[in-house]
Amino acid sequence: MKLLFAIALIAAPASAETIFVSDEASDCVTAVDGGTLKPIECIHVGKRPRGLVASKDGKTLYVAVGNANQIAIVDTVARKIVRTLSTPDPETFALTPDETRIFIANENDSELSEIRIADGKVLRQVATGGEPEGTAVSRDGKLVIQASETGSMAHVIDSATGKILDNLIVDTRPRYIAFTPDGSRFWVSSEVRGTVTVFDSGSLKQLGKIDFENAGLTKELVQANGIRFTRDGKRAFVGLGRGKLVAEVDPVSLKIVRTWPVGLRAWNLALSPDESRIYTADGLDGTMSVIDLKTGNVLPPVKLGGKPWGVVSVR
Repeated sequence: MKLLFAIALIAAPASAETIFVSDEASDCVTAVDGGTLKPIECIHVGKRPRGLVASKDGKTLYVAVGNANQIAIVDTVARKIVRTLSTPDPETFALTPDETRIFIANENDSELSEIRIADGKVLRQVATGGEPEGTAVSRDGKLVIQASETGSMAHVIDSATGKILDNLIVDTRPRYIAFTPDGSRFWVSSEVRGTVTVFDSGSLKQLGKIDFENAGLTKELVQANGIRFTRDGKRAFVGLGRGKLVAEVDPVSLKIVRTWPVGLRAWNLALSPDESRIYTADGLDGTMSVIDLKTGNVLPPVKLGGKPWGVVSVR
């Protein structure tokens, strides 16, 4: 019996990776097979899906559906919507560490909404600067950082009270916020200036800045946007939009290590679950680029069509 059980374990297939890419020009989130890198299904979620976040166990995908005024909650195995949360014009959002609440940037209303996921109740709405986009929750769940594009600010908000603790000035049109895995710092990307500003999570003091625009990386227009860290915090990657590049940055020195060529308007990016690949949503090429981190090679792009915006990968 033990031998049969062991054989069954060996024979059991590894859990497959699936990549999900939102298309803001349609009502579709495309599921891509991680093994073949072929699109396998269009999940119809409503008009203009943008921000994507997966649950920690990879079983649930949350999708900001701007023109439908909702967050669609998708079962990643069945690839079907199971519920929706009503919220006006959502673009980016973040889950609390315990995944019981969601903080949502409501772009047209210049607000940050807090919603309890279990019953969809709106717990709080916090006024922000114009065009809020780029939302992150600290590792301990105590802070929410919300960027304001037209205000060029990162609002630091107490998650328990909704009180704004500070308004940090950053470069023009901040687009994405990410905490380092240890929670000690948070990074804010600025689209127009092509920079990432780094802050200390405790003191809220600026610790440094990565200036991609003036680094001579390309003759194209550099737009800093999506940020991803490896789980150990030793590597960081930034999507550079119309610069058609992904840059790797040393998280300690904040020096640019190298770049890879990707598609036009590489907006958001994701790491594969085993951290062997980077995927980018190339909004103006209608593709998903794939970088093999083991070899350093860029694989042929995956043709999707439309305007890819967000990307996540689960297993």
